[in-house]
Amino acid sequence: MSGLARDALTGNTLLPTPCSDTIAIVPEPTIAVGQILAKVPIFSGLTESELSFLAQRAVPHSYSAGQSVFGEGEPCSGLYVVESGHVRIFKSSPNGREQVLSIDGPGSSIAELPVFDGGNYPASVTAIDEAKLLFVSKQDFQALCLAHPQVALKVLRVVGSRLRRLVGIIEELSFTTVRHRLASFLLRLAHKEGKRSAAGVEITLPASNQELASHIGTVRELVSRNLSRLQAEGMLQIDGRTVTISNLKALEAETDSPE
Repeated sequence: MSGLARDALTGNTLLPTPCSDTIAIVPEPTIAVGQILAKVPIFSGLTESELSFLAQRAVPHSYSAGQSVFGEGEPCSGLYVVESGHVRIFKSSPNGREQVLSIDGPGSSIAELPVFDGGNYPASVTAIDEAKLLFVSKQDFQALCLAHPQVALKVLRVVGSRLRRLVGIIEELSFTTVRHRLASFLLRLAHKEGKRSAAGVEITLPASNQELASHIGTVRELVSRNLSRLQAEGMLQIDGRTVTISNLKALEAETDSPE
């Protein structure tokens, strides 16, 4: 937005309207929202005027930790963009078991698919921590896609990537043991956020074994049992929610033989 004039009274940025020499005033909050949307993969490449169109229609929402954004099966009214914080996307079974599909942070878009197919939200979303999300209605997003087909193509790429990830989850649940899935999860944490020390690689587990069980498609009791076994075998050192992987090679070997 550099080089654009500002209103002397309000400080808002002034943009020329496309069909005349008159000046349109764009509020600063709209510009800030446009900058946030520009970082989202499906909106990258849009012009400032296109982002401004979307930003003027995006509705901000704030959520506290654990608060629901929407529930599985609810009618889809639009999609969300994560501005700050993190959200948990998960499926629930009739008996209350959960399977985490994804943890998404700033710059992520959520629920693009039901906006297109007209169905309900296929999964539930809750805030993990204090989170700010931008809501874009189904009507506004569809209008944007009709005017700018490249947005729809980007959505297909994002949805395709998520489909591959879901196929991977299905493969793990179908063909591997709880021990294998737990080892894989610990290794992913180690590669993503592990801290090396003389004792090994230190990671922090999710807040509870129930939450960990939701990530790997099992129940809390089996998580506790397998963590204890891995510790007894010398692969892990457990101190509350902090785990030190003391034998990384042995843990990696667990993922080589899934059954």
